[in-house]
Amino acid sequence: MIQRVIMIVLILVIVLGGGLYAYKQLIPPIEEETQGPIYSTQPVERGDISVGVETSGQLHPSRSGGIRAPGFRGGPGSSVQYIVDEYLVEEGDEVKKDQVIAILKAPDLKIQIENLENKLKNHKEFLAELCSVPIDQIHQIAPNEGITLRAPIGGRVLGLNIEEGGGLKQGQIVARIVDDSHFKVVAELTATEFAKVKKGQKLKLEFSEFDGFYDATITKVNPNPIPSKKDSGMGFVYRITLEGENPGLVQPGMEVRVGIPVGDSTRVNFFKYPAKVDSFLKEEQVLSSVEAIATKVHAEEMELVERGDPLISITGSDVQELIQNKLDEIIDEEMQLNQLKAQYGDLEIRAPMDGVVARFHIEPGETIGPGEWLGYIYNTSDMRMWVKVDDIDVLLVKQGAPVKVTVDALPGKTFEGEVTDVATMGEDENGIPRFRVNIQVKGGPQLRPGMQARAYIDAGRAEDVLLVPLEAIFEEDGKPKVEILNPDGTTKVVPIEIGLMNDRVAEVKSGLKEGDLVITGSSADLLPSQHIKSQDTILPDSGKSDSGQNGSNNGTGSD
Repeated sequence: MIQRVIMIVLILVIVLGGGLYAYKQLIPPIEEETQGPIYSTQPVERGDISVGVETSGQLHPSRSGGIRAPGFRGGPGSSVQYIVDEYLVEEGDEVKKDQVIAILKAPDLKIQIENLENKLKNHKEFLAELCSVPIDQIHQIAPNEGITLRAPIGGRVLGLNIEEGGGLKQGQIVARIVDDSHFKVVAELTATEFAKVKKGQKLKLEFSEFDGFYDATITKVNPNPIPSKKDSGMGFVYRITLEGENPGLVQPGMEVRVGIPVGDSTRVNFFKYPAKVDSFLKEEQVLSSVEAIATKVHAEEMELVERGDPLISITGSDVQELIQNKLDEIIDEEMQLNQLKAQYGDLEIRAPMDGVVARFHIEPGETIGPGEWLGYIYNTSDMRMWVKVDDIDVLLVKQGAPVKVTVDALPGKTFEGEVTDVATMGEDENGIPRFRVNIQVKGGPQLRPGMQARAYIDAGRAEDVLLVPLEAIFEEDGKPKVEILNPDGTTKVVPIEIGLMNDRVAEVKSGLKEGDLVITGSSADLLPSQHIKSQDTILPDSGKSDSGQNGSNNGTGSD
C-alpha cells in the first residue's frame, strides 16, 4: 500500500515537473520594461557620391559614305561601262580619305571623247564662220547683233539682188560666188576621135564670139560610150572634160569648137560635134539658213571678192535663236567633254572619307555604270547609340552629360561618350513610359556597327560632402527630414536639404554637421517577438552602409 502511494506521488512529480519545464520553454519570460526605446544610429560622415544611369543598345555609325564609279546616272557619258579591274583594300580595312581603293577600266570612253571633240570642233567652226569671229572668241558673240553672210570662195558676185531692209526666207539663195578665171567644157567625140586623145592632152578651142584660138587641157576621160543625141542615127559618142583659162569674157552656155592642133598650132583639126561651156571651175551658193531681214549689203553685183569678204548682214528673231541655240549646244558639248575627260582621268576610285570598308558588292571583272555604287565605308571614330530610359531615370539624364561606354566584344576597353539629345516626350512600352536618348561615342577602328554596348550616363558627382543613409530620411509636410540622437539620449527632428542621391546614400547640403547621429531604426518599431540584443543594435539589423565612406555606386540600373 505504501509502495503504491509512493509510485503515485512519483508520477505526479514527474508530470508536474515536465509540464513546468515545457511551460518555461514555450512561454517567454516576462521581460522587465525598459526606460524607453533603444535606437540604431549612424554618424553623418564625409565622402564622395556619384549618380548615374545604366543603359544598353547597339552602336551605329554617325557618318558613312558610298564608294561610287565616276560620273552620274543619266548624265554625260552615262553610256560608258566601267570594268572593275582590282580592289586595293579588303572589307574591314581601315582607310583614309582620298586613299586609292579600287582601279577601273573604260575601254570605250576614249572613243567617245574623240567623237565629241570632233563634233564640238565642227560646231565651233560653223558658228565662228557664221558670225565672222575667230574660234577662240565665239563665247563673246552677242546673238542680238545678228550674223554676216560671207563669200565662201574668192570670185565674182552673181545674183545678188537683196536690198537693205528687205526680207529673206529660209533657204533662199542670196548670191552666187563664181571663180570665172577658169571654165569647164564637156565635149562629145566619135570613136575615131576618142582614140586620138588622152587625159592631160592640150586641145584648141574656138569661140564664134572671139577671134583666135584658146588652150584647154583634158582633165577627165570617160571610156564608156553613150548614145548620141546629136545625130538621128543610133551612133555612140565618148565624153571628155576640158578646163581652160578665161580671158574674161567666156560665159557658161557659149558654144565652142574643140580640136587637135596640127603642126605649129596654126591649123586645128576640129571634132565633128561642137561643145558648150558647161560652167566655171568653181562656184558656191550663199544661202540664208533662217528667215531674216537684211540690215546691210556689203557687195555689188559682178564685184570681185575674196574668200571671207562680207556680202550681207542679216538679223531677226530666227537669227538670234539660231545663234543662241548654237552657243547653248557648244556650251553643253564642252561640259560633256570635260565630264568625260574627268571620268577618263578618274579611273582610280578613292575613299570618300576616313573610315572602315564595310563591303564591296561588285566583283573584279564585273561592269558598272557611271555613278553606281561599288560599296560602302563607315566612320567608326564617331559612333552613335540610340537608347531608352524610363520616366524616373530620364530626370537624371541631361544633354551634354558625359558617358562611359563599354562593348561586350571588347572587354576591358572603355570609350568616352556624351549625351547629345534627350526626348521630351516618352513612348509607352508595356505601360512604362520610355524616353529616347541619343549618345555620341568617340570610337575607334575596333568598333563595328551593330555591336552591343553598355553606357553609364554620369548624372552628377560630388566629393568630400556630408552623406546620410537613405533609411534615415523621411518626408514630413512635403520636406525631407531626419531624426538625430542627442548626447543626453533625447531625439530631435531636423529638416535637411538634399543634393545628389543614389540608391544607398544622399548628399546633405544643410541641416546636419559631420558626426551627428542619425536614427535609422528604433525598438519602438519592434514586433512582439523581437527583442533588444544590445544597446546599439536592434532587430531586424539595418546594417551599416559603407556609402558614408565613398558614397559611390554604378547607377540606378535602367536599360
